[in-house]
Amino acid sequence: MAQSEAARVTVVMPTYNEAANLPGVAEAVLGLPLDGLQLKIVDDSSPDGTGRIAEELAEKYNGDGRTRMSVLHRTEKDGLGRAYTAGMSAALDEGAEYVVQMDADGSHPVEAVPRMLRAALDSGAGLVVGSRYVEGGSLDEEWAAHRVLLSRFANRYARAVLRTDIQDITAGFNLWSARTLRDVGLTSLDSAGYSFQVELKYRAVRAGHTAVEIPIRFAERTEGESKMTLRTQLESAVLPLRLRLKRY
Repeated sequence: MAQSEAARVTVVMPTYNEAANLPGVAEAVLGLPLDGLQLKIVDDSSPDGTGRIAEELAEKYNGDGRTRMSVLHRTEKDGLGRAYTAGMSAALDEGAEYVVQMDADGSHPVEAVPRMLRAALDSGAGLVVGSRYVEGGSLDEEWAAHRVLLSRFANRYARAVLRTDIQDITAGFNLWSARTLRDVGLTSLDSAGYSFQVELKYRAVRAGHTAVEIPIRFAERTEGESKMTLRTQLESAVLPLRLRLKRY
């Protein structure tokens, strides 16, 4: 068995009203040729029944004394960052060697996970970013022009303020080594929303961990609506300045 196939990898996937997307995404993730892979859903009490569907899927995929999928139910919706912190912390406690962040809406290419793991194993990097903004990476052609401009501006702004070489610092599709996450200290992060993505990368690099980027195509979600709000956009704008004023 190849080293990448045997590594203990947990995909952490926060959900809120993703009932239509979750079954297909879960099937794709658990169909990857990685024997050590598990899927952990973190559901924030979705009113559309996503949590119930996740439990049904876990019952379907678990068997023979082996847990391939688990569900963490949270009683309140207090931000993507908080959901990731809960799920990633649980994954570490359960012995994951690598943790993958992935959206449940189908925007992240599931087939890239083995490539990300191989990149981490080959390079020894503590972080592998599924990047839209390195050579070979792209955004879905259906994205409106204003969304493309906002995404590119947010990255350039955060990179300039934080003086980082990571091209896609706002990316939500990332693979982390357990050591990196423990060194950063998940529970000490300030960000509750989408800016969690920026803070975690920045603090990991500041702590001396190497980041590498591999190109991905970021797709448009097939069902449902984006959870991005004005409040989360404002938080993302302020965070880089706050981080620069702190010392880690």
